[in-house]
Amino acid sequence: MLDELKRRKVKFRSLTEHIDTDTPTGRAMWQLIGLLAELERSLISERTRAGVKAPRKLIDKGEHDHQGIADLFQSLPQHPLPSVSLKKG
Repeated sequence: MLDELKRRKVKFRSLTEHIDTDTPTGRAMWQLIGLLAELERSLISERTRAGVKAPRKLIDKGEHDHQGIADLFQSLPQHPLPSVSLKKG
């Protein structure tokens, strides 16, 4: 994306993150943010695949009783859901 902006002679400056793609440091930061976003996307995908496989392993081993699945979900890390407000304003 940064190359496309540069090709079109567009200079991007974020007002909230203080990133200016017109400077070498700003371009490096932009690329670093993209790299971290790609890493996070890959980790989410990997965790999702592992989460789908875990109950299947229980079923394949014949441990598909309700307690086994309940124990599996209890062992998963607990992450609080973000709070979302639907109010306008």
